[in-house]
Amino acid sequence: MRLAALLKRPLKLTGPPESARDHENIARSSPAFLPARATMQNAVVPFLRSPMPGTQRTEARWPSPLALSFIAVVFLPIAIVAVYLFVIAADQYVSEFRFSLSSADPPRLDPLSLLAGNAGHSPAASEAQIVVQYITSRAIVDELDASLDLRRMFSPPEADWWARLSRPTSIEGLVQYWRGQVDPFYDPANGTVVVRVRAFTSAEALQLAQAVVAGSERLVNELSSRARHDTLRNAETEVAQAETRLKAVLAEVRAFRDREGLIDPGKAAEAAGSLAARLRDELVRSNAELATLQAYMRDDAPSVKVLKARIRSLETQQRAVARDLTDREPGRNDTLSRQLSSYEQLDSERRFAEAAYQHALHGLDQARANADRQQVYIASFVPPSLPEEALYPRRWRSLAVVALIAFAVWAIGGLAFQSVRDHL
Repeated sequence: MRLAALLKRPLKLTGPPESARDHENIARSSPAFLPARATMQNAVVPFLRSPMPGTQRTEARWPSPLALSFIAVVFLPIAIVAVYLFVIAADQYVSEFRFSLSSADPPRLDPLSLLAGNAGHSPAASEAQIVVQYITSRAIVDELDASLDLRRMFSPPEADWWARLSRPTSIEGLVQYWRGQVDPFYDPANGTVVVRVRAFTSAEALQLAQAVVAGSERLVNELSSRARHDTLRNAETEVAQAETRLKAVLAEVRAFRDREGLIDPGKAAEAAGSLAARLRDELVRSNAELATLQAYMRDDAPSVKVLKARIRSLETQQRAVARDLTDREPGRNDTLSRQLSSYEQLDSERRFAEAAYQHALHGLDQARANADRQQVYIASFVPPSLPEEALYPRRWRSLAVVALIAFAVWAIGGLAFQSVRDHL
């Protein structure tokens, strides 16, 4: 820069030249040297404006606010997450198994299921939903923690602080963590249950999956056994009630027979009806004979008198039999009609009690037969297996999600800031 200024500055001679350098300056200031000086100036000035090799600029330039915001909002979170995922995060292995619940009973027709598009409703469907809820409940956590020590299994030293279970922790915290490590799913389309269990080692993942299968089988067996025993107990109760009712009705029938002195009022009424019919027939024949005798005999004839006496006796017997069968006197309770009415009521109750008792016995036999066999059972068609490769954490996918979210936040924030600045 100084050299350029010197070339532009005119030379002033203040005195005679004192050395060879002064003679050179005088020669350069001559008119013959001016074109050569201009040419050299044009050739040297570009090099003077550009920095020399090996030299640095003394002025320091800071990054723009846009670059700083990109670094703070996008680059820094991605770097932190990448360091955690690829350096700190521990591997987690997944053991998967699948099973279905089969029922020995045929599916029941359900109008709601017909509207939903299913032909029937199987008891195994509700049992499968119960098993799915049981896998994420505290009951299975208490059962597995007693045998496997879930707190130790979910907080190994090699696991990172973010993924492992913090200790000490309460049972509620353990249940919440367990729900993040197990993923049961029930597919109503084919009636299968898919369960995925995560752990920090492949052996522990397999051990947890096998323990969940065993717990689910015990639950299904308990539910089936409880249902069978409840059905058997209800059938036994119905049989006892039907037997008590039958005994009470039979006691009333026996008391009626002892009180009325009749074993079967129906048969007694049939005998009385037969007797009344014979008396009526005999009376008709006697009246016919009397009419015949009166045609050629007088009334005081001995045969006519005997026949009239016989007719009077038959009429008396007929009235007595009719009075025993049916009597219009309200105070009498010994007529066969009243006895037969009371007996028919008792007999109908006896028949109903006997039918109920027979039905209860049949139900008890069927309940005992069902109690001997399992109604709902687990059919495991994909058993748990030992995993070979860690599936979690999904590093690249998680990093891509974080990068997408960070870039979206940065872009939205930049647009909002630019919009506010434009309005201001």
